[in-house]
Amino acid sequence: MRSINSFAVHGADVGGSSGAATDIGQLAINTIRTLSMDGVQKANSGHPGTPMALAPAMYALWQRELKYDPANPLWPGRDRFVLSVGHASMLLYAAIYLAGVRDVRDGKVLPAPSLTLDDLKQFRQLDSKTPGHPEYRHTAGVETTTGPLGQGCGNSVGFAMGEEWLAATYNRPGYDLFDYHTYTFCGDGDMMEGVASEAASIAGHLELGKLIWVYDSNRISIEGSTDIAFTEDVGKRFEGYKWHVQSVLDANDVDAISKAFEAARAVKDKPSLIILHSVIGYGAPKKAGTAAAHGEPLGDAEIKGAKEAYGWPTLEPFFVPDGVQAHFQEGLGARGAAASKAWYEKFAAYEKEYPKEAAELKDIFAHRLPQGWDKDIPTWDADPKGVATRASSGKVLNAVAKNVPWLLGGAADLAPSTKTNLTFEGVKSFQPAHWNGSYAGRNLHFGVREHAMGAISNGLALSGLRAYCSGFFIFSDYMKNPIRLSALMEVPVIYIFTHDSIGVGEDGPTHQPIEQLAQFRAMPGMTTIRPGDANEVSAAWRTIMPETHTPVALILSRQDLPTLDRTKYASAEGLAKGAYVLASCEGTPDVILMASGSEVSLVVQAYEKLTAEGVKARVVSFPSFDLFEAQDQSYRDSVLPPEVKGRVAVEQASPFGWDRYVGSGGAIIAMRTFGASAPLKDLLTKFGFTPEKVYEAAKAQASRK
Repeated sequence: MRSINSFAVHGADVGGSSGAATDIGQLAINTIRTLSMDGVQKANSGHPGTPMALAPAMYALWQRELKYDPANPLWPGRDRFVLSVGHASMLLYAAIYLAGVRDVRDGKVLPAPSLTLDDLKQFRQLDSKTPGHPEYRHTAGVETTTGPLGQGCGNSVGFAMGEEWLAATYNRPGYDLFDYHTYTFCGDGDMMEGVASEAASIAGHLELGKLIWVYDSNRISIEGSTDIAFTEDVGKRFEGYKWHVQSVLDANDVDAISKAFEAARAVKDKPSLIILHSVIGYGAPKKAGTAAAHGEPLGDAEIKGAKEAYGWPTLEPFFVPDGVQAHFQEGLGARGAAASKAWYEKFAAYEKEYPKEAAELKDIFAHRLPQGWDKDIPTWDADPKGVATRASSGKVLNAVAKNVPWLLGGAADLAPSTKTNLTFEGVKSFQPAHWNGSYAGRNLHFGVREHAMGAISNGLALSGLRAYCSGFFIFSDYMKNPIRLSALMEVPVIYIFTHDSIGVGEDGPTHQPIEQLAQFRAMPGMTTIRPGDANEVSAAWRTIMPETHTPVALILSRQDLPTLDRTKYASAEGLAKGAYVLASCEGTPDVILMASGSEVSLVVQAYEKLTAEGVKARVVSFPSFDLFEAQDQSYRDSVLPPEVKGRVAVEQASPFGWDRYVGSGGAIIAMRTFGASAPLKDLLTKFGFTPEKVYEAAKAQASRK
């Protein structure tokens, strides 16, 4: 490697302005640029242009501003950085490498680096630590998985809300344990996506003063200039959202970028947007400022030209000059090490003065539940009228939340319907004080913003909190992307969806979910549970809460469901295994009736009639395909004996997926069309969800051998 004095740095040409970095700073900036170009070129895939444009902003933030200790990327007091423009992943990978961020495995910081130069050379390759878009848990230093545009923006609002909640709940005089900022790089695509607008709107309302977005306004998208589709004044829009808005006219002016960060941090009662005017593919002789620098490698000629423009000494790919990594250690590394050391010393003193609060924080950091968290979960007496599972879940949620102080959440303007308000004494809404709330409040009000609600909940969970959110099941379609990312990131967000079937009745087919259960069951890493009565709801919450890596969708009824007599039928604790024998004959049955949710009591009625007639029948309550598939084969065979061919499945949803349990000749009573607007009783008759129809199907199946 050459020393930094062995070649010139063309600061005036490439550094941009009088606010350019020092020679070593410019060298670091150009190292980020060239590593990004080379990584994309070697992979023959990726997005080089945005890292080339944003390298000065990345340098300004990481080297000058960010409160972050590369030697301890798990330090709770660190600033959070979110690359919402996830296609620019080489920008982040280069920074992680140059900063010397340590690796993390199983919640432990290792002495090895998160990324090596060889890892950068394996960009977008199988099993590499540098996938096409940044992935949480996969690469230390990545705070959240980004790629689908706008999601990182939503996550960042969750991070900022998490900081406010932790500070309001646990900071004490002289102990500002939580006082960090969340910085987000976003682009034109983020600004176009609705989820970012939803998230920005709620952030402005909540006055999240420690949230800072840098909007890379390069005016280029894959199809060309954004003039073809996006000509609004973004700054005025964000002023309408009650954000503090600044502009930096030259993305290469590192001093101006730093001053903008300083000004943003000085505004305490508004989130901040810094509009950064940049040239995509900066330095490339022909592709700079064009869509060709966005989603494809530059090619050898353009890389050569860009490196010459940077005054780069060699065309050798992945060249890192002497002194660059040391420069980051002298800035970010030294600053972060001192800050984290002071934080842990402060926490040790805090623990002596506030042992209860410190113990709770240790549980949060370790993802542990407090002792006795489940002691107040109710059991339910048999009741033929019963209670809607949304209502029983609301009672269980309150019983759990009373004993898990960091369980918090809300609904997309539907909490009275989804029964997700926390109502015990002392609970407040998460709001600024002048809106009659508190940042220590645990009832979150997302407004009619399902998509942002999901993305924000991911950010809250990534902050260490136990987050839940809720809405009508049909509207889960508005938030599919963040739900999928919960599963991909393995963060245990709790999704509470009510109004789960045609039981919505008069609201009609626009509000009656049909295909949604199948969609959730098809999602890897997601546990979907549809309880059949109140005791199964209690069992579901006992199953959900210990999860540390798996999001859960709890699917609940609007209408009352009978509470089964558990002295007659099996314990609801069988829910933990996904499916269990609720009632059965002696010996091998001739027919197995299986159902989830509201249909469990329906098949029980048919079972009782069959049993009275001497038909050997079994009822299997089937609240979760996912949990059932996680059991060993012997258990699954004990519930569904392979030799029993007579099988009936009943569910007020798409039949998709049930064939694996009923077999090719089994009967499925399900929805094969959308629903209709009518009273529930009429709908059940129209679509065949009656004891008579189930009985008839079971009789026919009992004769199969």
